Amino acid sequence: MVTSGAAHDRPAMAANITGFRRHVAQGEGLTAASVAVCVVLADGVPSLLITRRAAGLRNHAGQWALPGGRRDPGESIEDAARRELREETGVEVMADDVLGVLDDYVSRSGYVISPVVFWGGPVTAAMNGPATEVAQIHVIPLADFDVPPRLITIPESEFPVIQLPLLGSYLHAPTAAIIYQFCQVALHGAGTRVAHFEQPVFAWK
Repeated sequence: MVTSGAAHDRPAMAANITGFRRHVAQGEGLTAASVAVCVVLADGVPSLLITRRAAGLRNHAGQWALPGGRRDPGESIEDAARRELREETGVEVMADDVLGVLDDYVSRSGYVISPVVFWGGPVTAAMNGPATEVAQIHVIPLADFDVPPRLITIPESEFPVIQLPLLGSYLHAPTAAIIYQFCQVALHGAGTRVAHFEQPVFAWK
C-alpha cells in the first residue's frame, strides 16, 4: 500500500484499493445498484466525474450524484457501473480499467450501492453526455474532495450526516460517503469505513 502522502497515479491507487477488503451489505428488499467512481485527467490533474440529476426526475431530482443506477438481472457490479458511466457521460472504459470495488452503502431509499473505481484517462470530447436523466456533468479535481468532511447532526438520526464541499455548496451521502472513502482508501491507503454516515432527510425518499 501507498500510505505516505496522497497517491494520484493509477498504479498507486490500484495498489491501495487492491489491499482494501470491502464490506458487502445484505438485507431483505434492497435493490442492487452500481455507481462509477471514475478518475479522469483534466489537463493532467486527477479528477472525478460528478453528475447533476435532471430536475424532472421522479426520484432525487436535481441532486449531485456519481454516474450509476440499478443493476439489470444477471449483470455484474462492474458491468453495470461501466454501462451507467457510458450512458450518463459518454465515457467508455474497459474491464481492465477497473481499479477495484469499495464498500457497499445502503441508502435510505432502499438501494444497496456498490461503488466501482475506474481509471478513465484523459478528458476527451467524447465525455459530453448527458443522458436524459443527467442535467450536467462536472470534472472536479481530487484535491477538492481530499479534505476532512463536514459532519453535522440531525434530530431524525443518531448518526452524523457527512458533507463534502462542491462548487460552493455541499455534497451529501451516499455520494459524499463514497467519495470520502475513495479518497481515504485510494489516495492514502486507509481502511476507512463510511456505511454509518447518514443522508440528509431530503434524500431519504
